[in-house]
Amino acid sequence: MKVFFLDRDGVINVDKGYVHTTKDFIFTKKIFEVLRLIQSKGYKIHIITNQSGIGRGMYSEDQFKHLNKWMLKKINSNGVEISSVSYCPHKEEDNCLCRKPKTKMIDDIVKTYNVNLKASWLVGDKISDMILAKNAGIDNTIFITNENDINLKKIKPKLVMDNLSQLINLKKW
Repeated sequence: MKVFFLDRDGVINVDKGYVHTTKDFIFTKKIFEVLRLIQSKGYKIHIITNQSGIGRGMYSEDQFKHLNKWMLKKINSNGVEISSVSYCPHKEEDNCLCRKPKTKMIDDIVKTYNVNLKASWLVGDKISDMILAKNAGIDNTIFITNENDINLKKIKPKLVMDNLSQLINLKKW
């Protein structure tokens, strides 16, 4: 099975920093159209997200799950099925196995869904997302640029975009 692994904040929604309420959750430009396109090409969609705001006490796991349920309902009502949402609730200093760029979230999905990583893509807006792709053996990456742009020569993403909606206009990817 081929998969699109998507980071949440900065890819699916505008990253305002520790987004945890529906009123602060703004979907990115044309995201439903992009997700339908990805799905129409035979990809399953999995969301993988670091949520250190939980570990920092900024919001609870229940608040995250409430927002997640709301987000999935909106996405589903726009004709898209999300196969799973994996999240890491830990702070960086907790040194857990699930926080990106460590691979536990991807490893678990690969085992559960029999994923072909060579045919899959990872989309993210942070260096930790690109390092995760490398660590997990995913060559196809899309880096979504942001105001905290990094040296792209170091991470070498396959594609660089301002917004995932640019995928719509690409003939081949």
